[in-house]
Amino acid sequence: MELSDEVLIQRAVKVRDRHAFGQLVLRYQSRLRQALRQQCGGDYGLADDIAQDAFIKAHHALASFKGQSAFFTWLYQIARNSLMSHYRRKIPEPDSELVERTQAQHLSGGPELEGRDLNRALNQLSAPQREALYLTYRLGYSNDEAAQLMQLPVGTIKSHVLRGKAKLKLILQDRQQEVCNERG
Repeated sequence: MELSDEVLIQRAVKVRDRHAFGQLVLRYQSRLRQALRQQCGGDYGLADDIAQDAFIKAHHALASFKGQSAFFTWLYQIARNSLMSHYRRKIPEPDSELVERTQAQHLSGGPELEGRDLNRALNQLSAPQREALYLTYRLGYSNDEAAQLMQLPVGTIKSHVLRGKAKLKLILQDRQQEVCNERG
């Protein structure tokens, strides 16, 4: 019989049962790593490092978990905060015009649109747009759940999703036109 998250958390906190916390890690590590990989632009090493850091932080803060949300929601928020801190420390704020020009120059590929075209297009979205789309479309969260995970109002999530989809459509249409021109 599989124990609930609540029981495992209780055991991990009250009797310092490492095995109980280990069960939580096993239960959620793949899901967290998968979510982070998209947010890290496919950088598996960074995603794995952030996931490990999130589990360590969660273990230390487990006694403060109030159960007001699902354990994974709480864990994801810890991971998201770690990732945002990483980006704030490591990456200077980009000049958006320069980024768009550079990315447009580097778009190249075969004669057909491929998965990498979608990945390149996703990387051209703002981080909040990319995250909102990933949470709602890839992971299947509702706008309300995505808002809770991202700690943003639901209306903001809806805006990120709509603007992200519109920008993706334009980017992919431009790429498709390039492919057609290369053939012709």
